[in-house]
Amino acid sequence: MSIFGSRSPGLPYSLKQAGFPLGIILLLVVGCITDYSIILLIKGGHLSGADSYQSLVNRTFGFTGYVVLSVLQFVYPFIAMVSYNIIAGDTLTKVFQRIPGVGPNSLLANRKFVILAFTIFLTLPLSLLRNVAKLGKVSLLSVVFAVLILTIVIVRLVTFGPSVPSTQDAWAFAQPNAIQAIGVVAFAFVCHHNSFLIYGSLRDPSLNNWSCITHVSTFVAVFISTLFAASAYATFTGYTQGDILENYCKTDDLATLGRFCYGMCSVLSFPIECFVTREVIMHTFFSGPLTTLSHAIVTVMVIAAVCSLSLVYDCLGIVLELNGVLSATPLIFIVPSACYLKLSQGHWYQIDKLFSCVILIAGLLIMTTGLVMTILNPQGCSHGKEMAYCMSSNVTVDNGTLPSSSASQSSIFTGNML
Repeated sequence: MSIFGSRSPGLPYSLKQAGFPLGIILLLVVGCITDYSIILLIKGGHLSGADSYQSLVNRTFGFTGYVVLSVLQFVYPFIAMVSYNIIAGDTLTKVFQRIPGVGPNSLLANRKFVILAFTIFLTLPLSLLRNVAKLGKVSLLSVVFAVLILTIVIVRLVTFGPSVPSTQDAWAFAQPNAIQAIGVVAFAFVCHHNSFLIYGSLRDPSLNNWSCITHVSTFVAVFISTLFAASAYATFTGYTQGDILENYCKTDDLATLGRFCYGMCSVLSFPIECFVTREVIMHTFFSGPLTTLSHAIVTVMVIAAVCSLSLVYDCLGIVLELNGVLSATPLIFIVPSACYLKLSQGHWYQIDKLFSCVILIAGLLIMTTGLVMTILNPQGCSHGKEMAYCMSSNVTVDNGTLPSSSASQSSIFTGNML
């Protein structure tokens, strides 16, 4: 659930940035690297005797490496929590507006109120839990929501996709923003920051068991993510936004169900990221486990900071890109490979070492190039705006009535093509 679920709204956007064929290839490649590097991480833990990501890097690269990783491990889940709040604010406000009597000026249509309400009454209580295993039922519920979302996206590809006007070069092999697309995919796929937490919760925490679980889980997540991204992009092509649910019409009741599922996925995924940020703070600033009071204070401070940022910023695409290149890419590509290369014995031309070298170099290139491109070529954001193809009098998805795909309708939108 750390891979597919609340982070997946940006995956169709990565196909738009990279080009559809190249984007699919990047999804599969990053998925394979994710699988390989998660196993490398636990191998490194076995070689060094470490039981956490931070202790692994500390024993491998000393205090400097420990500080760098601590920053990465804090920044990634922290920004992820900001993105979850943005998704919840975007999606749930539209859900509430489908309730009779709730209009655009209603309190339930105000994204700031919705974010605050869900933070206080749901994410904060769940984040205050001390044992990550207690979130098991929450994770199962998130899986159910994810399956519903995928089903809705596929249904709307068939029923609504033909009515969305075509866009120029929608199926080109590659686009100029491919490096930034890798950052978005990396953001969706990274789960390294909580790998040791999950590994430690296994009944049989052995390397063979972990490898088997990782292969199966990653394969399923990559397959579902690729199917989701391809179906959503094929529906909207050049109109695809950083949050794919912004592309569906507000009057689409099936999409409204999808928005509800995504919003709840985001809310329910929030606590696991809070667990990670709190653990980083505990290891960095406290000599041992947090007391009950310290646990509560740290949790409230982290969530207050996340909530403040998500209230003032609402553009998801740039959040995904920056978190991808600044923290997700090092966590997937660079750190696990560097640790394994330094800890493992034997010749440099061993297969694991060669793969680790390639992944490390690729990660450095993606991180530096992606950051430069994100700064020089920031993507636009049309948060909260109804898409042009939804505003035509010919387009309505209320009660299952879907638009036609006539040539005359396509000509209406020629001026609105991206």
